[in-house]
Amino acid sequence: MTDHAVTVWGIGSTRTFRVHWTIAELGIPCTVRSIRSRTGETRTEEYGHVNPKRKIPTLQHDDFVLSESGAIVAYLTRAFPVPPGFYVPREPRAQARLDEWVSFASMELDAHSLYLLRRHRYLPEIYGEAPEACESAVEYFSTQVGAVAERVPAGGGYLLEDFSIADVLMTTIVDWAIAYDIDLPGRLVAYRDFTARRPAYRTALRLNFPERFDNEKTA
Repeated sequence: MTDHAVTVWGIGSTRTFRVHWTIAELGIPCTVRSIRSRTGETRTEEYGHVNPKRKIPTLQHDDFVLSESGAIVAYLTRAFPVPPGFYVPREPRAQARLDEWVSFASMELDAHSLYLLRRHRYLPEIYGEAPEACESAVEYFSTQVGAVAERVPAGGGYLLEDFSIADVLMTTIVDWAIAYDIDLPGRLVAYRDFTARRPAYRTALRLNFPERFDNEKTA
């Protein structure tokens, strides 16, 4: 199964970045289809056949198609060999602890808070303005992050025994919050600075946000 072709559809968002980062960590050869949201590229007939939800990212592994960034990164660690130092739990309680972090980041921080801000503060021309909802979302995000800040390792380290998809999810959440100028506990920012030093993070950043590196190409 691991020898078959892999294609990733989508760049340009936090959620697509998670997939590209995980693929870079695992060293999986893949084809990237660099479509973006709100460009019309997800509305094509070709992409509609791949993902009728017309959202990105989408993974194609041979004849298997999967969407939702959390599900994709989890699948990759089960379908492909993981390198030394990449943590994949083998015991039910350890798996549950990983699932807890992934669910928390995906739902409480991403879907319930940051994505609401994305829609109504930064894309009001599409989704409409909702200032009270945005204020509530920031407050909720801050409360939830504050509740787990002490569980984040201080001075370097990962959320579980070693680097895992939990760190992929949480780091991208912190990146997103920083971009939205949300005040964060210093411990959380230090954790993000540590995880972002990984070479695969930088590799994925260049692929997923190529416009950030345009000046380097022309310098």
